[in-house]
Amino acid sequence: MDPTSLAAFVSRELAAVANPDDAGPMAAYMKTDMPFWGVKKPAREQVFRGVKKGFAPRDRRELEAGIEALWALPHREEKYMALSYGRRFHTLLTPDSLPLLERLVREGAWWDFVDDVAGNLLGSLWRRFPDTIAPQMDLWVDDGDLWIRRSAIIGQLKSKGATDADRLFGYCRLRLHEKEFFIRKAIGWALRQYSYTAPDDVIAFLLAHRDELSGLSFREGAKALRRRGLFPN
Repeated sequence: MDPTSLAAFVSRELAAVANPDDAGPMAAYMKTDMPFWGVKKPAREQVFRGVKKGFAPRDRRELEAGIEALWALPHREEKYMALSYGRRFHTLLTPDSLPLLERLVREGAWWDFVDDVAGNLLGSLWRRFPDTIAPQMDLWVDDGDLWIRRSAIIGQLKSKGATDADRLFGYCRLRLHEKEFFIRKAIGWALRQYSYTAPDDVIAFLLAHRDELSGLSFREGAKALRRRGLFPN
């Protein structure tokens, strides 16, 4: 797999289906000056079919090279494709990939990039290599970069029964004092997702920390429980 050819293919194919009329509104929605081609998700998925067919990596190094080549391109959709590439071949990632994921979070620094990296790429690593990744997340949750902290909190969104509950609740407690919207939202989101797996544990946490949780975190954490009639009023 040649990363230069991969990047050229993606840029060419996205340019072919670009819609300039959509580019401005897409950038405005994301509150970014980064240029867009104006290619929405369904069309990006069509392009990605060609990526899967013609540019499958053979190992971790090829996967990371492909991610980096796409991430280096200027348009936001090209960076989305970098993350799609990582998701599609996530089983090739190893703990040695963590520095790359950290770089994607720090450079992405917005929810569309960060939540994909954390919920999918980081989440996959955490489930497959918990003994290596979890201690690193203990560092991330105290990091000065809010997006790194957010990633540690939401990194187990898809872990279900494999969730490290002690760390999930511990990270939420550790960041209860924060006023940053994206951290408060992350706490609520993480609790809400885990409530599908362990409703009683999440209820107990919400009630025990009701006075400390922000209104946003509490509402988000209780949302699915209330919808299912499990949360006391």
